[in-house]
Amino acid sequence: MDFDLESLVNVEQTFYEDGFKDGYEHGSIHGSIEGRALGREKGFEMWEELGFYEGFTMMWQAIHTKEGGTEDRVAHHMRHLLELIAQFPRVNPSASEPSELDIPRLFRQIRSRYKALCASLGVRSTLRAGGTSDARGDGDPIDNAENPRVEGSRRSVWPLQSAATSGEQLSF
Repeated sequence: MDFDLESLVNVEQTFYEDGFKDGYEHGSIHGSIEGRALGREKGFEMWEELGFYEGFTMMWQAIHTKEGGTEDRVAHHMRHLLELIAQFPRVNPSASEPSELDIPRLFRQIRSRYKALCASLGVRSTLRAGGTSDARGDGDPIDNAENPRVEGSRRSVWPLQSAATSGEQLSF
């Protein structure tokens, strides 16, 4: 009887290699699926923010021209912001030829120009994507109107209710 002693010595390595190969194939399939889902989510957030900036700028541009706005700083910021938004790719640049476009850099420029426009207009800028709170942590302005904050106090995450209000009596 022919018995291969070498296969018994390397049995753990053989199982490891088979498991690694199976796990790698399985992981590449699921990684691709999860990557697409994450890409869709982040892409939606980026376009939501970009659409907000474009709509904001177009609205203020209409107001500015109706009031007889001349070639001033506000008009320059609006024009430049709309030009930057127009540079943002409308199709996936990685699917076509490789490009030298730096999307995060362009997005930073758009945000900076938006902040400059808001400062020129005297409007408070809100940098929100997907319903998250803005950069200063003020949160939703509607929520702040209902629960005004006292200067220096912290906003409660969960509303605290007395036992009489909640209808629960706890005993330990």
